[in-house]
Amino acid sequence: MIDALVLCAWATLAQDAAATQAASAATSSTAATSSSGGASAQAAPEQRGADDSAPVPLEEVQQSLQRSVAWLLARQNADGSWGHAAPDSLHELNYSPASFRHWQLAGGAIVLWAFLQLDETPALRAAIERGMDFTLQAPLPLRGSDWDIDGNWALLYVTVLLDHAAGDPRFHAEPWKSRYADRIRKKAEEYLARLKLMQSPLGGWGYYEGEVVAAGPSWATSFSTAAVVPALHSAKARGWAVDEAMCKDALAYVRRCALPSGAYQYDLRPVPRINGGEGIDEIKGSLGRIQIGNWARRVAGDKLVDDARIDKGLDLFFEHHRFLDVARMRPVPHEAYYANAGYFYFFGHCYAALAADQLSDRELRLKHHRQIRGHVLKAQAPTGQYVDFVGSFYSWTYATGFALVALQRGLQAEGGAR
Repeated sequence: MIDALVLCAWATLAQDAAATQAASAATSSTAATSSSGGASAQAAPEQRGADDSAPVPLEEVQQSLQRSVAWLLARQNADGSWGHAAPDSLHELNYSPASFRHWQLAGGAIVLWAFLQLDETPALRAAIERGMDFTLQAPLPLRGSDWDIDGNWALLYVTVLLDHAAGDPRFHAEPWKSRYADRIRKKAEEYLARLKLMQSPLGGWGYYEGEVVAAGPSWATSFSTAAVVPALHSAKARGWAVDEAMCKDALAYVRRCALPSGAYQYDLRPVPRINGGEGIDEIKGSLGRIQIGNWARRVAGDKLVDDARIDKGLDLFFEHHRFLDVARMRPVPHEAYYANAGYFYFFGHCYAALAADQLSDRELRLKHHRQIRGHVLKAQAPTGQYVDFVGSFYSWTYATGFALVALQRGLQAEGGAR
């Protein structure tokens, strides 16, 4: 028994060392997409250098944001959407056809959520208007098949977008007030009602069906649930029609996923996926989930998540960042160490920035935002876009949107921008 434990520990240490070497190689050679943004077109990424912790001048961050916005503006469709409602990648032909429309809608919602946080320009304002019109006119996301319920991503992130828009002063002043205010509330309440129907018995939301195929999905994840928890509580405070039990159960689901180690389970289960070795519910497999879990609970009023817990979670994020570096651009989900997947890279940095914003100590906020910048900017393509997992076009929209939020929150912490 002791020999087995020693062997397991040795193997884990060897994997950690290999991850460090692989992360170093990834920083210098990982492929990123070219300006075409197609799944098959790749070019070497813009690299800032080996020291990701080196301070990034704010002027460089501003220039980076401008490149990203220009890239997104150039690729917005005439109807206000981004990308396509059909697969661009042969790797995704197993999904329901409806999922591609849902991913398009969710990716666009993330971009618009980011755009609303940026300094306004005439071009950006026009893009927001086109995007909001598309989103408000789009059909409500419905289930794609018995197992594929990726429509939940659109339910979650359109709800986040509509809640954010409702709190934006520009939507309370003309001309946006007359054009959007009533439509936003009506559409948001449709989404909130649909979220109630798609909530799992344990209180969360997922994107695939569980072991039991039923009208109400039986599986959920901590991170997808956490993404919408603050918006639910904000919408409830605003007076929208939000089911009280849905809010309570969603927050409880995320809280119950928290482990004593500081990690969050991928999905709530009686026995976490921890075996003493390389598991997804270990700290190193939970780096992004820690940030979104702590952020969501703190914003929703969970007093157990104090500054010390948020700061510790961010310290873990950067201490073990090499596992995210290795996973970025891996073509198979969860194939990297500790079952990390590429698509958690920019997701994790976005919510790390939002978690950092919750810290009361300004110096701590600035410290973590400055750490985030280097890790985001090193992965930007020369033409402005970001990607961490090559699927269909939604991969570029969500990644670039998340990166914009991460960088913009840092600029706001420094006292620059809106």
